[in-house]
Amino acid sequence: MHHPLAPRSPSPPRRTPARRTAARVAVVLGGCAVLLLALVAVRWHPLVSLDDDISRTTHRWAVQERGVTHAFRVLTDWVWDPVTMRLVCAAAAVWLVWRRAAWWTALWLAVTCALAAIVQQSVKAALGRPRPVWPDPVDTAHYAAFPSGHAMTATVVCGLLLWLLRRCRPGRVLWWTAVTAALVSVVGVGVTRVWLGVHWPSDVLGGWLFGALLVALAVVAHERPRDGRTELPEGRHEEP
Repeated sequence: MHHPLAPRSPSPPRRTPARRTAARVAVVLGGCAVLLLALVAVRWHPLVSLDDDISRTTHRWAVQERGVTHAFRVLTDWVWDPVTMRLVCAAAAVWLVWRRAAWWTALWLAVTCALAAIVQQSVKAALGRPRPVWPDPVDTAHYAAFPSGHAMTATVVCGLLLWLLRRCRPGRVLWWTAVTAALVSVVGVGVTRVWLGVHWPSDVLGGWLFGALLVALAVVAHERPRDGRTELPEGRHEEP
């Protein structure tokens, strides 16, 4: 029988609903990412054929519609470029520290973005998938094709920032404006990479899947209880 004055043993930390949901999402995304990676690695004919059909069609349009192609080059090289997206993420991390928010959240943000770059380049090097080659290219790119670094970086940055914004309980206008901007950025950068003929459609899909997987895993890590509580972006804490 437990004596009323005896110290109680600490109860094991409970998993927050957000962490449980993120863990389930990570399992699904991980399975999809591995499956796509395997199909690309073995050059599954239906996937290769679909990639080729879409890429040939969009490249023909890119050659014909020079104005649209120029606009897409500006967007992909400046607005949605991985360097630009990482600078946005770095600015958010600096803002968190400047507002005297949780240093752990700022560090978590920076480390996740760095990890995304490492994973992206590692998969590219391991798979070595060639990029599309055209007799009349409208743009060029370096490194291997799978996964798309632009698509993966945009997914990671936009996903992390949206998750942090949601925890700050923004107003409806701000929230839906942010969601719209994120969706336009993630989908738009994928469209530009295929349109410009520097990626196969499955490269972009792989970038989206790997990026979303990293976001889900990052949420699981951030929601890990520390001393019986989880840390909020604005520096407050909540009991589990």
